[in-house]
Amino acid sequence: AARMDSDSDPFDYGLLEGGDDSSSEASLDEAEEEDDNSSSEASVDNQEEDWLADLQRIRENNSITSRIHGRGEHNFLHNMTDEEWEELGRDMSNNTHLEDVHLDDGALNDHKISFLFRGLTKSNSIEDINFCSNALSVQGVRSMVPFLQNANSLNKLTVSHNNLQSEGLNLLFRTLRNSPIETLSCNNCGIESIDIDIDSIPQNLKALNLSGNRISADGYRGMVKLLQGENSTLATLRLNNNDIGDQGVEILVDA
Repeated sequence: AARMDSDSDPFDYGLLEGGDDSSSEASLDEAEEEDDNSSSEASVDNQEEDWLADLQRIRENNSITSRIHGRGEHNFLHNMTDEEWEELGRDMSNNTHLEDVHLDDGALNDHKISFLFRGLTKSNSIEDINFCSNALSVQGVRSMVPFLQNANSLNKLTVSHNNLQSEGLNLLFRTLRNSPIETLSCNNCGIESIDIDIDSIPQNLKALNLSGNRISADGYRGMVKLLQGENSTLATLRLNNNDIGDQGVEILVDA
């Protein structure tokens, strides 16, 4: 019978008995890391494909797409040209099925939003807009004004965690006077005061979130107009994490 040397033994008894398998573990770790990277890349590719498919359906006014959502973490959004943002705005303006527009967490800035709203000047279908955390200033609000004045179905606008400051909020109020909007969220926007005329109060506003701003007692004097307006519809007002103080409380209570 042929003799088998120990060196040629097909079984590695050392490994089976718990010998040094560091190289094997390293290989497994590398394989798992490669799998994770592949999965991540596939996920990004899928997100971009979904985004492009949504844009095409919006352009075609396809009823399948009623919502568009993009976040700043998506590189394909950062790669969009000014012309592409303007084209998207036009397609959204002409679409009759789009209801929710969520472009947040760095998807936009003052520059991009100016081109988006060159095209998006009206809508009969958009009900909910979320532009949270985009570093928008009053300049970004100015770009939105024509659309906000011609958005016949807009019910909710979220522009929280931006840099609107008092000027941006006051401009929003004047712009939304005749809007159907019922919910406005401007928390954490650097707002210190509210300076509006009675005639500039949004006529249908029911919920206003101004939490996390820097509104002081003097700032609350302007807010009294919201509460005392003859036709005021405001039912929910969120003011936590402001500089209200005892004097501010008294002002609001007297209102």
